[in-house]
Amino acid sequence: MYFAALLARTEDGWEASDTELDDVETLSDLADLAREASPDEDTVLVLIEQEDAWFGVVRVDGEEDPRIYVSDAAAAARSSYGEILLTDELLGRDPDDGDDLDALDLDGTEDGESDEDDDAEDGAGAAGSAESVPHGPVGDALILDDLGVSEKELRLMSTDAVTEIAEVLGASETLETVR
Repeated sequence: MYFAALLARTEDGWEASDTELDDVETLSDLADLAREASPDEDTVLVLIEQEDAWFGVVRVDGEEDPRIYVSDAAAAARSSYGEILLTDELLGRDPDDGDDLDALDLDGTEDGESDEDDDAEDGAGAAGSAESVPHGPVGDALILDDLGVSEKELRLMSTDAVTEIAEVLGASETLETVR
């Protein structure tokens, strides 16, 4: 089960809103959604968690590029919401590294090869791509440092990180209204 919320910093403190990520397909879409939550270009945090598996924080400060932290990249890679956060840049990959032929879906049947050979290759290919996503945290571990959550504290958070973050920010009651 997933939970996603926006916490927007205002003059009066933090405002929370439950957010639907069904229409969000890219990090850019997510950043735009966050910016809409704060017309004054204040800090907005997008908090996403998948129960007992991983959590992510996206921080948007005005028109600056979003900052991202994901607690477990490998777990997040198996999630449609996690895939939004795991950009090539965050994972240290060069998006131009891939050969254009790799993107083609050649199943081997064009030249008379059997589908059985492909099934074995597909398994190896999937394992190879999963290995390119590290187990453990990725991103900006200092994302919340100026708000009271140190790098060490963030890295130690696990199952209920969103609640823990909200508590440190003084926004736990606000967050509970949308949970």
